[in-house]
Amino acid sequence: MLDGFASLERSADQPWDLVIVGGGITGAGILREAVRSGRSALLLEQGDFASGTSSRSSKLVHGGLRYLKQGQWQLTRHSVREREALLADAPGLVDPQPFAFPVFRGQRPGLGVTRFGLGLYDLIAGKRRSRRLAWDELQAWAPGLSTRDLAGVLCFEDARTDDARLVLRLLQEACAAGARAYNYSRVTGYMEEGGRITGLHWQQAGGPSGSLRARNVINASGAWAQSLGGAQAPRLRPLRGSHLLFDAKRLQLPAALSFLHPDDHRPVFAYAWEGAALLGTTDLDHPDNLDREPQISDAEVEYLLKAARFAWPGLKLGRADVIASYAGVRPVVDSGAARPSDESRETAMWQQPGLLSVTGGKLTTFRLTALEALAALEGGRPSRPPRIFDPAPAPDCPPACEPQTWQRLRGRYGAALERLMTLAQPGDFARIGSSPTVWAELRYAATHEAVRHLDDLLLRRSRLGLVLPDACRAQMPRIRAVCQPALGWDDRRWGNEEGAWYRRWHGHYSLPARDS
Repeated sequence: MLDGFASLERSADQPWDLVIVGGGITGAGILREAVRSGRSALLLEQGDFASGTSSRSSKLVHGGLRYLKQGQWQLTRHSVREREALLADAPGLVDPQPFAFPVFRGQRPGLGVTRFGLGLYDLIAGKRRSRRLAWDELQAWAPGLSTRDLAGVLCFEDARTDDARLVLRLLQEACAAGARAYNYSRVTGYMEEGGRITGLHWQQAGGPSGSLRARNVINASGAWAQSLGGAQAPRLRPLRGSHLLFDAKRLQLPAALSFLHPDDHRPVFAYAWEGAALLGTTDLDHPDNLDREPQISDAEVEYLLKAARFAWPGLKLGRADVIASYAGVRPVVDSGAARPSDESRETAMWQQPGLLSVTGGKLTTFRLTALEALAALEGGRPSRPPRIFDPAPAPDCPPACEPQTWQRLRGRYGAALERLMTLAQPGDFARIGSSPTVWAELRYAATHEAVRHLDDLLLRRSRLGLVLPDACRAQMPRIRAVCQPALGWDDRRWGNEEGAWYRRWHGHYSLPARDS
């Protein structure tokens, strides 16, 4: 459970082996491995859990063909192996994602070189997953795909996830094992004695403040790591990646499609996700203040729509077809590369007595990053545990729940599924709109997952705010009926939260006004 927001003051009464700053995938992974190794560990997040990059990624668990092309063999190898471990460990949370990759005449690399690269990708994974599609398979894999100048289509397999739920499962397991995690708790400074960091000062949003003592502090604050990382922090290059979401009936995607943009030949992709169709991504320098929520720009909207019209010319996709958008900022170490896409996604770590900072890296390799960080504190070598997650319970699927939904719930909630089941009421296993989310998930989140604001519920505990049109307005009456009692909000508080949600959605998750 992630409840216990008010108990942070009581946590100050004891010294901790480890305090982690940052509640994204890196911090959550470190917290899980820290408590697994027997450390007393606590995590602080200045916003909501996963509210930064870790709920705004491309949702792909993959080895990274692009990194293979750039010669980053070690990164690709680690990523592919962690992908396989996640697929085996968390079905329903991390699931296979088949890809179709069209190659057009005149494209570089061409069909032969691309097929060779996919063969290497298979070799690293230890499983053959790629082949060339026969022409009579094309409609089943990529309906509506442009065949003009098409040299051939290759297919391969990676994986997809719900990135925010991946973070929450790690936090839930860590807390069940004795760790503590607090959202909306900002670190305001470090405590130092004799040249060593010995703890930190914190301030809760609209609440108390205090201090925590710790043997070690790990700064895993992502794009904010430079400001909290001391004098030795490397220069970061925040990069924005933006995405569009479409109604899945408008853009039907039996398999994911990965292809090169006609303008700059960067890889873009589209695939079915959470009942919608997701198209991404951009890769641009993000000079804005990091404390301001990122938003897709008008130029990025047009860039992605041009890619869509290139791949599916018959659909004539336009702005009116977009149901939502989102943008995230990637924390990348600045190596001086000319193009943002050429910057390395390797993890960066730097250290001073009592404080280790870590940033960069990939969603897929969060466990390796966590193990390396913990090993760096002790000056040792990381050892990989046999599992990423605890084994999920295997109760029988209740009659009211579809088997596919049951697999999904087991993957997302693990051992917490039993608690979710005890809260479920008649009708709670019905899907919400066109999404695969069921009402039981909202009821559980409102009761046990530290929801402080309505956008926590609609953007991260569930993804309804992204995949249902018009900011979930049609579903809001029942969302209120299910969640308001569990949250303990009176009518005035609910009204304020609902108004703030609509303003936030229109300001950051719809489309921006067109540039003049």
